[in-house]
Amino acid sequence: MMATGEEIAPALQDSWVDFWLFRFFVNAAGYASIVVPGFLLIQYFKRRNYLETGRGICFPVIKSCVFGSEVKSVHQEDGSLPPRAEPTESSTAQQVFKLLFCAAGLQVSYLTWGVLQERVMTRSYGATETDPGEKFKDSQFLVFMNRILAFTAAGLYCALTKQPRHGAPMYKYSFASLSNILSSWCQYEALKYISFPTQVLAKASKVIPVMMMGKLVSRKSYEYWEYLTAALISVGISMFLLSSGPNRHASTVTTFSGVVLLAGYIIFDSFTSNWQDALFTYKMSPVQMMFGVNVFSCLFTVGSLLEQGALLESVRFMARHSEFMAHAVLLSVCSACGQLFIFCTINQFGAAVFTIIMTLRQAFAILLSCLIYGHSVTVVGGLGVAVVFMALFLRVYARSRMKKRSKKLPPGETPVQKV
Repeated sequence: MMATGEEIAPALQDSWVDFWLFRFFVNAAGYASIVVPGFLLIQYFKRRNYLETGRGICFPVIKSCVFGSEVKSVHQEDGSLPPRAEPTESSTAQQVFKLLFCAAGLQVSYLTWGVLQERVMTRSYGATETDPGEKFKDSQFLVFMNRILAFTAAGLYCALTKQPRHGAPMYKYSFASLSNILSSWCQYEALKYISFPTQVLAKASKVIPVMMMGKLVSRKSYEYWEYLTAALISVGISMFLLSSGPNRHASTVTTFSGVVLLAGYIIFDSFTSNWQDALFTYKMSPVQMMFGVNVFSCLFTVGSLLEQGALLESVRFMARHSEFMAHAVLLSVCSACGQLFIFCTINQFGAAVFTIIMTLRQAFAILLSCLIYGHSVTVVGGLGVAVVFMALFLRVYARSRMKKRSKKLPPGETPVQKV
């Protein structure tokens, strides 16, 4: 009985320590240990008017981190205009090619990333006939792996190529970085409590939350047809995913914890894309954006992992299972490439278009699964796909009409009434 009690106690302790809410607060405390001192330092330098009185070898670093050079684009005065680096003389064919290139890059990167994500979070490593193996539990380490490779790639690219003069205060990247870390962590953790199709459905339905966040963060206004097409896309994807065949079985049960984590993912991810869209009011390249965001992402995650002692534990797990090492590295490569395409897409076409592309990715993931594993597609599912593409064609048509009409109007006159 004493031996049994000794075995039960650690099991209960492990289950409590691994519970997502406890892990969330522990991670948040780690981030707060970096954010709070940083916030106090920024306020101190601003109150002291350090930009006018500061001197010494630390002055350039503090100026760049706290104040920046305040070089902004011409679109900053008009919050309703998306700050995209779109050439004025770019032909329609060039724009279509850019859109197709960004869409293809996002699809390949994140379809591969999604397959690996499910493998890492829902399957055991080192399983044999006598040993069930062990699962990897620390989602934050996977986020760190993704961000460290993206940070390295962006840093090398910025060092080897000519980039625009950077004007944004570095601390502003921390907002997008923190929300990006939390959204990724919620996405990984959600797979422990819900099925993969449920998670895909939640991702496919986030077009409207992104547009709502755009109104709050970037003060954007959208046309009525943008709201209509966003709703049609969400409805079409939902029809397809919810009717993917009678033999569909969830690998995990949908729970309240899973729903909360999915809601957190949608909220944080919506804020991230719109904050990055707003940051493009500064003259910067997408790679500079990637570098700035991942600097803080690496700082936050490695700081939290070291405080918890989880970094060495995750490295030991990687050393025990070479297959996990390969999956983690490939996961990071796909994440880094995906981030490049994310920033390029948001910079060129805005956060709402980016979300539409990522929404389509959910449908492609299900179609790929049907082709590989022989899942049946119902009539309702086929109608859902038709609704999605009809909404996309409607969006493209309405946007082209808007551009043609705006060219005919005198300068300064609004082409249509905003909602």
